[in-house]
Amino acid sequence: MTITTPGATGLRGAVGVAHTRVEGRDKVTGAARYAGEIPFAELAHGWLVLSTVARGRIRSLETAPVLDMPGVLTVLHHGNAPRLNTDYVGMLGTPDPTAAVFQDERVPCAGWPVALVVATTSEEAREAAEALLVTYDEEPHDTALVADHPGAYPGEGHMPAETEKGDLEARLAASAVVMDARYTTPEEQHSMMEPHAATAVWDAGRLEVFDSNQGATWIRGDLAKMFSLDETSVRVRSEHVGGGFGSKGLRAHQVSAVMAATVLQRPVRVVMTRRQMFSLTGHRSPTAQRVRLGADRDGRLRALEHVSLSRTSTVYEFVEPSAGVARVMYDADAHRTANHVVRLDVPSPTWMRAPGEAPGSFAIESALDELAERCGVDPIELRLRNEPETGPVSGLAFSSRNLSACFREGARRFGWADRDPRPGVRRDGRWLLGTGTAAASFGSGAMPSTALATAEADGSFTVRISAADIGTGARTALTLIAADALETAPEGVRVRIGDSDFGPAMIAGGSMGTRSWAWAVTAAAAELRARLAVVPDIPPEGITVRSDTTEAIAALARKERHSFGAQFAEVAVDIATGEIRVRRMLGIFAAGRIVNPLTARNQLLGGMTWGISMALHEEAVRDRNTGRYYAPDLAGYHVATHADVPDIEADWVDDHDPDDPVGIKGVGEIGIVGAAAAIANAVWHATGVRHRNLPIRPDRVLTASVPDPDPDPAPVPGSASVQDPAGATPSGGGVAHA
Repeated sequence: MTITTPGATGLRGAVGVAHTRVEGRDKVTGAARYAGEIPFAELAHGWLVLSTVARGRIRSLETAPVLDMPGVLTVLHHGNAPRLNTDYVGMLGTPDPTAAVFQDERVPCAGWPVALVVATTSEEAREAAEALLVTYDEEPHDTALVADHPGAYPGEGHMPAETEKGDLEARLAASAVVMDARYTTPEEQHSMMEPHAATAVWDAGRLEVFDSNQGATWIRGDLAKMFSLDETSVRVRSEHVGGGFGSKGLRAHQVSAVMAATVLQRPVRVVMTRRQMFSLTGHRSPTAQRVRLGADRDGRLRALEHVSLSRTSTVYEFVEPSAGVARVMYDADAHRTANHVVRLDVPSPTWMRAPGEAPGSFAIESALDELAERCGVDPIELRLRNEPETGPVSGLAFSSRNLSACFREGARRFGWADRDPRPGVRRDGRWLLGTGTAAASFGSGAMPSTALATAEADGSFTVRISAADIGTGARTALTLIAADALETAPEGVRVRIGDSDFGPAMIAGGSMGTRSWAWAVTAAAAELRARLAVVPDIPPEGITVRSDTTEAIAALARKERHSFGAQFAEVAVDIATGEIRVRRMLGIFAAGRIVNPLTARNQLLGGMTWGISMALHEEAVRDRNTGRYYAPDLAGYHVATHADVPDIEADWVDDHDPDDPVGIKGVGEIGIVGAAAAIANAVWHATGVRHRNLPIRPDRVLTASVPDPDPDPAPVPGSASVQDPAGATPSGGGVAHA
């Protein structure tokens, strides 16, 4: 057919306009198929068997009685499972050996996979798995993270373990006001709606895996290396994903499904239960953090130290880089940060929405609030006085840093100017009322990606990219980006994602997905438009071009690129029951170009909701004696529900970076950063008591000492306070001196 060159009509403007999800109808009608729902002929079902001891070795597995049970096809374990290659570097570095199941008899933690029972139905597989008798030689274990653990050491992770400049002790000694406080955050679980699920199928010598993951090419590459296959002989598809939050990488379910499909030569599906996910899919490590601040009387920082301790497993090092947030937010003449880690007999932690920034912001933003109280300075004004001109550690210029604009707009809309700074003076019947604020930041990076853009013979366009939509609205955002880049309407563009055959692309993680994919899609669209400008007709098979942003990203000028935000919260505290209710929240963010206001706001509100959950509810508790969880399910692990979520509002300020070729920064994670601190600071304002341990449960509120309801608002110098058992201190806790 004869074509009209894109751009001839000048049709643009899809980006920045609210658009409902392009796959929304399929999802609400059930037409969208998730990994555990896709039908296959002769499908077999695998059920994982997990260890019940925290450390030891498998002495024996009594498989014979299980193999005689109805429908059972095989039992895979360390004595008969295929051998795997575990000595390789994948897309995200050395993989967690937890995924390399059934390779030896060692048991490094409770909930470790020790066998897979495969049967013709999932019910038969579960019954047989529960009947499998496993005997262990148990060994002493250690699962408790304590601040002074002798096994702690500097953990590199994906950033330097420690940074330091200036003479910290000298600057602290010379400071007019000094804060020294310790904070803890508990273990948290991802708890997304869709459990992890994968189906492995061999088709004409090619392995196909239908999975729920955050990066199809990531999983393809790791599976190919692990099973010593050529990457071209492996295809991973993950079209719809019901949430991930960082946990949906290479896990035991994909590997065990491939093992079983290889042994049985038939499709095998492995779906995790909610309880299994608590042990097998990673978690956010608990943290023990210490923040020391030294400042002039007016609140200007002269010394800053933020040290965080997290835990990892004995088989794989993962560092929760909580001190990293201080490397971006605040500067001082003497500045030290450190991320330390200790190896314990627990499952491996992993990335979880805003890894490092979420727990780290609770500590540093709570400490800043305490410093503001000590100095008699408004908490917002204190933060603005300490705005750095360049990266405090990197020394690089910020591409844009509109945190002050976020605070000023947020303060105006929240009514901050009318706030009485004195704690414990506002009441509504039996409720004490308080307001709090905190700052937020999250990095804005980009990774190389490829994309395919096709001009179809009917005049429409198809874009293919190995992106993953884990509920963020990525598919819709890419449709709008492609439409503008091709100068056509969104209805004329089909975006296909979640297929490793489309070529390498960034995973959905690190708030880099949409930014990285948009770059590749825009580049492919530009090349396609150039091709179409010189051809008279489109053949029946269409015209396709492929982009690769590797060189473009490598050439990007080095600057500090981050999203920023200001969080505000109002809480009510019941003085009789200790119950805390968040009455309203407001988040104002500077997050670059907003592609789709509808789904972007959804992501920010979701993060802020998680902040409520983090501050008041979430806490996975492990029994020290057994090394196992108490109540590993959504009845025992509390998350915020509808009744807990108040009037929440999220918005943004203009955040244009003229040097950024994409302009998108990402909104998937910054919404949770600072939210817990804003709530904790509001609880102090309501009650006059500081809570430095999350979550702020009713029992902790009741056992904390409450000061006079009408305290002197002036800063009160004092000596070191003793933290009570609830981890709370009255107003004025910490250390201050003239």
